Amino acid sequence: MTELGEFLRACRARVTAEQMGLPTSGHRRVPGLRREELASLAGVSVDYIVRLEQGRVKSASPAILTALARALELRPDEEEYLLRCAAEAGISGPAKPAAPRNQQVSQATQVLLDSMVNVPALVLGRRMDILAWNSLSAALFTDYSRLPAKRRNHIWLTFLDPEVRGLYANWERVAQECVAYLRMDAGRYPNDPELARLVGELSLKDPDFRRWWSDHRVRSQRPGRKEFVHAVAGELSLDFQVLDVRGSADQSLLVYTAEPHSPSAQALTFLAGWAATELPARSTEPAGPPRRPEEAPAARESKDGA
Repeated sequence: MTELGEFLRACRARVTAEQMGLPTSGHRRVPGLRREELASLAGVSVDYIVRLEQGRVKSASPAILTALARALELRPDEEEYLLRCAAEAGISGPAKPAAPRNQQVSQATQVLLDSMVNVPALVLGRRMDILAWNSLSAALFTDYSRLPAKRRNHIWLTFLDPEVRGLYANWERVAQECVAYLRMDAGRYPNDPELARLVGELSLKDPDFRRWWSDHRVRSQRPGRKEFVHAVAGELSLDFQVLDVRGSADQSLLVYTAEPHSPSAQALTFLAGWAATELPARSTEPAGPPRRPEEAPAARESKDGA
């Protein structure tokens, strides 16, 4: 079965007959919409749905794919993923090429990051790779400069680094969103070997990732709020925004802010002061084994005196 077929089946399983105002009488062997119900809502034949899910359809018009998206009540980002899966399957246009390897951050973008001394900020690339950061984001998450380049990846750290994982007060929600973001990226570049290796490693090492990846949920990055429990700064409630870096393909600026005069704002100010004295100067080159902020004696003394 193709990714398109698996995605359609997963979406169909998440929509109930009650949601669509359909009769619910009779035994249902599987959750969600039956194929004949989806076919009726989308205005296509049941046989077409079967062949589409099994990867036996040779072509699909944009109108049919849009009708399926509406019948399944897909969000715009989910519909975008559906169309990309169809293109990759070769039934609605040419397949997407593999992602280019270069993810270089411009000097101007790094200068912008370094000037943002009061807010944690970093640049994410394809696969949620961490391409650049400022000192306050290193203080909040981890000292990226001391990680090997291949480990500077937001979702890898979220799942497989115990200390980064422990930062999130609601780790499960954050982790599920990260999986949906990565699945969306996979739709953009389905032939990216680095993404395949990342998914393979996470699937092998973390059962939660393996289970959530198989759910085929997709989501584009959007603003929100995250709760942190930091070893130095304590509890923080931070809003985050994801901004496109214009002129740099597949790069986004992730910025965390706190409500003015709130305890979280005070905690960020304290963390910025700590970072200025305890973290080394920013570097994009590996610099030996990772050293966590809480391992520094000064960090423990600051926390004890807070």
